[in-house]
Amino acid sequence: MNPLLFPRDGHGPYRVLRGFAGGVVDRFHAACADPETAQQERLARILGDVQGSAFGLEHGLSGREGLQALREKVPIRGDAQWRPWLKRMEEGEKQVLTRSRVRAFVQTSGTTGASKLLPVTRPWAKAVSDGQALWRLGLVRDCEAITRGGALTLVSPGVEGRLPSGLPFGSNTGRMQRAQPWIVRLRYPVPPAVHALEDPDARMYALLRFALQSELSSITTANPSTLLLLCRKLLEFREDLAADLAEGCLSRGPAAAIPDALRARWNRSMKRGSPPDEWKPTKIWPLQRIQCWKGGAAPFFLERLEAALGGDLPVRDVGVTASEGYFAIPQTDGAEGGVAWLGGHVLEFLDAAERPHWAWELRDGQQYRLVITTSAGLVRYDLDDVVEVTGHVGRAPVFRFVRRGAGVLNVTGEKLTEDQVVRSVREVLGGGEVAGFTAGHRMAEVPCIVFLVEGERPREGGLAERLDAALARSNVEYASKRKNGRLGPVLVEWLPLGTYDRYRVARVRDGAPDGQVKDPILALDEAALERVRAAARAAGS
Repeated sequence: MNPLLFPRDGHGPYRVLRGFAGGVVDRFHAACADPETAQQERLARILGDVQGSAFGLEHGLSGREGLQALREKVPIRGDAQWRPWLKRMEEGEKQVLTRSRVRAFVQTSGTTGASKLLPVTRPWAKAVSDGQALWRLGLVRDCEAITRGGALTLVSPGVEGRLPSGLPFGSNTGRMQRAQPWIVRLRYPVPPAVHALEDPDARMYALLRFALQSELSSITTANPSTLLLLCRKLLEFREDLAADLAEGCLSRGPAAAIPDALRARWNRSMKRGSPPDEWKPTKIWPLQRIQCWKGGAAPFFLERLEAALGGDLPVRDVGVTASEGYFAIPQTDGAEGGVAWLGGHVLEFLDAAERPHWAWELRDGQQYRLVITTSAGLVRYDLDDVVEVTGHVGRAPVFRFVRRGAGVLNVTGEKLTEDQVVRSVREVLGGGEVAGFTAGHRMAEVPCIVFLVEGERPREGGLAERLDAALARSNVEYASKRKNGRLGPVLVEWLPLGTYDRYRVARVRDGAPDGQVKDPILALDEAALERVRAAARAAGS
């Protein structure tokens, strides 16, 4: 039996969950064996709903197109080309992309550009939920003990406001949390209203206070940097948390910013307990697993996780996923990325020459840009995520997230990618006390790469020179531009402690979903660098 598939036999909780997800498991297995049929069936369901919409009429879609006909009738579109269609839906126009009713919108984090709102329809939500069911089933299959404790999740509110059309919008992490089966929601120790608190310290304090009166077996969030933030806040708030826990209340420190009515209600559910001797998550709770992203820039933060947690824990990837959908299902703790979920969306992959490929045409070791067709009506949407194929399960590809496609530093032709920058920083600063960093350009007659770094300066000198050399080893074009003098040597600016915490607060204040905010690894323009420097000034004041 392939360990990445779901056998019928297993421990009790696994068999129960597999029973609930039997139809989805069968579709997953079938898609691994015969991806062409799975994708054609998925396309038929999607186009059956697109047919008759404004988009379907404009493109002459009958709903009976095959995979090749889809390519002939609908061009690949990037984010900017999709915005007019999405704007019509935000304004309340019906049947724009599909005939299904738009129930809400999810707001993207806007890591490399402006955030956007994406429609939520019932068929799309079901496709994402099915992907989550497979992820959850694999997690429980590998760790029965995880079912015997609470599940702490760090998300942003699923509903953060309403558009003039009356439709709600919010974060996809919060939406997905609310959509979990009741048996899963029973394991949440934190009331949903905690995630909606506006003050970030009050929100984290309340979350930790509820968690301290629970037996947690897992912590889940999108970004590993959020886990490091949780560990820092646990230490920062420990005196107030210890006193509140001993008295069975929620009243000290940041709790003062919680609205009185909420605080009074939550105080009635507070339990007394003994404060921990050591304020590290693995010393406080019987944790079995951590779940978060493992691709892209995540390894830089994951390397710091064991020290912050106070012990080593298995870390399971949450999959290749975005606000637009769910694309690959990890099946083991050690794996990065996962098996293509071909029963959820139609997936295409653009090679370096912009040629499209279907999932069953991919080659191991090659990188591709992901193009998706979803049941929310995004037909041949260029997600601009670069993935790398690492193997196959049956005939379905296994792939991991590498970087955003547009995320490159490029002034003189050096084209430094996020993964090259992260690899260089890990090589030079991997063992240092670094909380975060951002790379960008210092524009001058001879431009150069500048690193903004929050953390403790290493004792040995020559940091800039070592980063310069590491970048040259990662990228031959960078090495060439440095050799011919078109790029100057690397500069390093040290930031005060708390800079990236302040950056996160500012991004949330500007409307980004808290649970999806990522540290800006690459600053693609001077304005992006200045936002980090502004956070540094706030942290140092």
